[in-house]
Amino acid sequence: MAMPTPVDAIAHNIQLAVAPVFLLSGIGAILNVLTARLGRVVDRARKIEADIAGYDSGARERALDLLAVLDRRMIVVQYAVAMCTLAALFVCLVVALLFVGDLFPFRASAVVAALFVGAMVLLSGGLVLFLIEVQIATKSVRVQGELLVGRRRGRAGRARAIDD
Repeated sequence: MAMPTPVDAIAHNIQLAVAPVFLLSGIGAILNVLTARLGRVVDRARKIEADIAGYDSGARERALDLLAVLDRRMIVVQYAVAMCTLAALFVCLVVALLFVGDLFPFRASAVVAALFVGAMVLLSGGLVLFLIEVQIATKSVRVQGELLVGRRRGRAGRARAIDD
């Protein structure tokens, strides 16, 4: 049986590292989405904070309620970004350990497995938080949508009355 050459061993490690690198690319795309959402929420909160002094009391109360929702969204997205960033860091450590484990005589398989499982748990947690943030955003907009539904019903009722 032929012994693998050092180049063959490195080529094998590169092959093993390709899947985690694709995972890293996917996590990067998720982080891009999360940071874009965070930026939009922060910009919206800053706009409301800048304009709130000119609002009447009713509009000020609605703005304060909206700021509370935006603050909650910022916190949730911030945790999602942190979890996904840690997941990416763990994947980077997996790739590094795949190479280091081949170059130096120590068994890194348990550490690699633990880091990979940790990365998956963190990524899953970040995605769950992303889902929660989207639900918070949708729920806060749905209230305004309900006002429009009531308005549409009123028009439909008036239209029927005109037709009768």
